[in-house]
Amino acid sequence: MATIGMDKLYYALITDGQTGETYGTPALIGKAISAEISVTYSDGQLYGDDAIAESVHEFSSGTLKLSTTDLDSEVVSALTGATVDSNGVLIASAEDSAPYVAVGFRAKKSDGKYKYVWLYRVKFGVPTENAATKGSSVTFSTPSIEGTVFPRNKALSGAHPWKVSVDESEDGSNAATVAGWFNAVYEPGAVT
Repeated sequence: MATIGMDKLYYALITDGQTGETYGTPALIGKAISAEISVTYSDGQLYGDDAIAESVHEFSSGTLKLSTTDLDSEVVSALTGATVDSNGVLIASAEDSAPYVAVGFRAKKSDGKYKYVWLYRVKFGVPTENAATKGSSVTFSTPSIEGTVFPRNKALSGAHPWKVSVDESEDGSNAATVAGWFNAVYEPGAVT
């Protein structure tokens, strides 16, 4: 079913350890306008006896572009590695190193239910900013930020997931899982 809106845009800082990621407490990014996810796949075919014998099509990486009504300095600092000084001034430098974060949101469907998403490992670049002089009509300029989506380091049954989602209108979706979706980054196999 098609989606008709989105909200609840969250991030959670990642701490990498010897056994994989540990996710921090989710925090709001801002009021969501859009989330655009595009995925790159690695493809390969093995030919034998003049025909395809094997074919592989697997996740390589992805791109996430977020548009929001605003990105406050603390959020930009958390997502890009920039610093905020004691005067509340955001200082972006060439040496900033963006941390890995998980990103979650929900998309409203036309039946009034929601699809919930977590992207497990994202590294953002510097947000884009636009400004224009005011003319005879009001035009809003909003920031956007783009990041690369990676699979998580922590394996589950030998696989490294990059995304999880649940559609609350589908049979088998757990109401407790949906209700707690933004309390913590969803861990596959977690019992709720």
